[in-house]
Amino acid sequence: MIIGVLKEPEFESRVSLLPEAVKILDKLKTKLIVEKGAGKSAMALDDEYSSAGAQIVSRQEVIEKSDVLLSINPPEKDTIVHFKKGQVIISVFNPLADKELVDGMLKTDQTYFSMDLIPRTSRGQAMDILSSMATVAGYKAVLDAAMRLPNFFPMFMTAAGTIRPAKMLILGAGVAGLQAVAIARKLGAVVEVFDVRSAVKEQVQSLGGKFIEVEGAKEDEAAGGYAVEQTENFIKKQKQLIHDHAISSNVVICTAQIPGKKAPLLIEKTTVDAMKPGSVIIDLAASTGGNCAYTENDKDVDINGVTIVGNSTYPSEMPNDASRMYGNNLVNFLKLLISEDGGLVLDFEDEIVKGTCMIHNNEIVSDRLLYTLKNK
Repeated sequence: MIIGVLKEPEFESRVSLLPEAVKILDKLKTKLIVEKGAGKSAMALDDEYSSAGAQIVSRQEVIEKSDVLLSINPPEKDTIVHFKKGQVIISVFNPLADKELVDGMLKTDQTYFSMDLIPRTSRGQAMDILSSMATVAGYKAVLDAAMRLPNFFPMFMTAAGTIRPAKMLILGAGVAGLQAVAIARKLGAVVEVFDVRSAVKEQVQSLGGKFIEVEGAKEDEAAGGYAVEQTENFIKKQKQLIHDHAISSNVVICTAQIPGKKAPLLIEKTTVDAMKPGSVIIDLAASTGGNCAYTENDKDVDINGVTIVGNSTYPSEMPNDASRMYGNNLVNFLKLLISEDGGLVLDFEDEIVKGTCMIHNNEIVSDRLLYTLKNK
């Protein structure tokens, strides 16, 4: 079986596999071909891929020769039209939020796997690209905030007097939120964390954060560790509590998202208007509408001296290690699709293979995707 790596669009610095993955795939009796220049922005040169045993070819050759095509961003329309019948495409399609994309794929002759559909089970952890990229985003968000804030993060005892530590509020204690807690605490900030899931309280506290709790949160074990929509009464109490803590914070990092839905609005305009000039809001939910009312995706907004950063591309700003993490997840998933003799096997009895597959034989395979689209 031949596996092909496509070069990402100009805005993307990551690559789906680094050269270190070549030898692993070679041991699995597969061949890897890589589009020329695919890894350059991720500090992986063509010579490194060649030295590891991969073949460097043109984009056209990657598409023509590959049984399985790999990318991070969904291939553009002018690329899709050249795909072969029966070809397997593995990327991050965000199908839970894009019904039009799924409808279009149902009319094609390819099999599509979306890495953001990996089931969040113990076995699926080694393939969970959402957690990997959230780790990068949480780390980068804190560093970005530290660079923008006109204050120190840690407390300083100096001859010029005592400098008080910065105060940070983190909304959402998922992977990104917990990583943000860890980095902010290492930098010396005082950290408060809000999340509707009481189960994360101990994790927050173990990292040195203070957990802010609103009574009456609705939780769902079937949500796979994600937050779920809450009652109107809970939302009212939640917003007041968040408002009170946000206006006394120097930094707010927003990470709350619900798969397939618009991000919950947690920071009202009135809250931002009441925050201190120089404060920074980093909104990691910008691509799905944002947790802050003033957020604009991929833009910085200044409201009376308060900076709101809508950044959904932090992983691309750390392209080498982000590519490494994505690639490791991807290799672990590919192992499920490779037979002992190096051929392609699609075992839809495997919960991870089935759960990650968007389209096969012109039908939706993932139960989660099917349920989400039917209930939109």
